[in-house]
Amino acid sequence: MRKLIKKIPEHVKIWDMDTSQEEKELLKKIIQRDEKALFYVYKKYQPSIFNFVKSQINNYQLAEELTQDIFMDFIEALRDFRFQSSLKTFLFSIARHKIVDQIRKKKIKNILFSKLPSYIVESLKVVFIDEEIDKKELRKKIFKILESLPNDYQVILRLKYIEGINVSEIAEKLKMKFKATESLLFRARKSFTKVFNKEL
Repeated sequence: MRKLIKKIPEHVKIWDMDTSQEEKELLKKIIQRDEKALFYVYKKYQPSIFNFVKSQINNYQLAEELTQDIFMDFIEALRDFRFQSSLKTFLFSIARHKIVDQIRKKKIKNILFSKLPSYIVESLKVVFIDEEIDKKELRKKIFKILESLPNDYQVILRLKYIEGINVSEIAEKLKMKFKATESLLFRARKSFTKVFNKEL
């Protein structure tokens, strides 16, 4: 809780909007680093936030971690709170954004270089993200990481995931044995995902 208190912005204006006076007073106390007020909000909303997160991601430990992050984000977002909604609505809005972000990261990790069938992982160019801008940014990141890898890793990953060539054809093209080609692809994929996951 003291860690949360330290995150509270020092200068936040209390806007006179359509929120109950009780919540305004409570928020004033939180902004003034009143630990009891912050604990009250946490105690009141933590169970419902946690249950909501857990229902969406189906992972108890991760739900606990995300719930803590949500309350940290709540503290950081106080400067932007304009009392146009209740504290509960505000907290759940933060929770939804946190969940979407988590699902998106998981989706990327599951799709990229996984052992899914080829009709799902057709190539590096096909990554299913909601916004087109995210696709562009992701492709840019993918090729930047590719260029940072050793040359033999770059070659085999491009052949497999961009040109769509199967392992047998890659082995023939590179004049390598099938098992050696599989091994090289495994190491290249592992190297790529290690770098990629660090940047998520």
